[in-house]
Amino acid sequence: MARIIAVANQKGGVGKTTTAVNLAAALAAAKRKVLLVDFDPQGNATMASGVNKRDIKASGCEVLLEEVEIAAAIVPTEAHYDLLPGNGDLTAAELKLMDALAREHRLKEVLAKIAADYHTILIDCPPSLNLLTLNALTAADGVLIPVQCEYFALEGLSSLLDTIKAVRHRLNPQLEIDGLLRTMYDVRNNLGNEVSAQLTQHFGDKVLRSIIPRNVRLAEAPSHGQPIHLYDRSSRGAIAYIGLAGEVIRRERGLPRGAVQAADPVDDIEPPVHGDSGPVLKAPAANHQD
Repeated sequence: MARIIAVANQKGGVGKTTTAVNLAAALAAAKRKVLLVDFDPQGNATMASGVNKRDIKASGCEVLLEEVEIAAAIVPTEAHYDLLPGNGDLTAAELKLMDALAREHRLKEVLAKIAADYHTILIDCPPSLNLLTLNALTAADGVLIPVQCEYFALEGLSSLLDTIKAVRHRLNPQLEIDGLLRTMYDVRNNLGNEVSAQLTQHFGDKVLRSIIPRNVRLAEAPSHGQPIHLYDRSSRGAIAYIGLAGEVIRRERGLPRGAVQAADPVDDIEPPVHGDSGPVLKAPAANHQD
């Protein structure tokens, strides 16, 4: 059975889709059978995989509404992972499911039909805490959270953790945090270094050792419809995602299926201070250099 990982962060621009696409490609390069589910109505993961979201015959919308079987909607990609494409129709699916019975479990029921065919299923979630995200978290075994190493990118992180906690208690008791991934990291930036250190101090070993650097080639790859290891295999971005794939595999092999770690910080996260939606972290010093 596949391990299902939701790649989620309610804040946009943190490298969520970039991580979903390039991790899928890196895992596929490691000879694992991978399915990437584009669950974001923007369809960026679909386009970055080399599939035109405007030309697809069926998307996650039709699958969720049970108009098309998931096996018929899945398409292969040049990077050797399979893709359940997504586009703006997912917004319509969300609206149509609002009054449906057990609407939060729809994706879980769909993925159960093909889970035996894959080692890993990655879900690229929309940058918001909506019904699509709840479906993804209910279906997932774990959550991978990309976090940009800038202070304002930390805002809303506690809201996501609260949502994960609520999903765990009400919908999916096995859900756990697979890790926080530091993205767009620039070692020359003091602010990034301080935020990285605070993440490690606050979340401990939930912060992955892999770090995704700022990389021009990594930013260029989606416009060519290719994951980074096809666009420029020797770039720092490609090397970083290969390292992330290795870390994900190692963690997965060392973790019993369905195990919930007692020290998972999602249950220990402090509430926001003074109504702020950000996590309770010490504000880093303002000085930085580019």
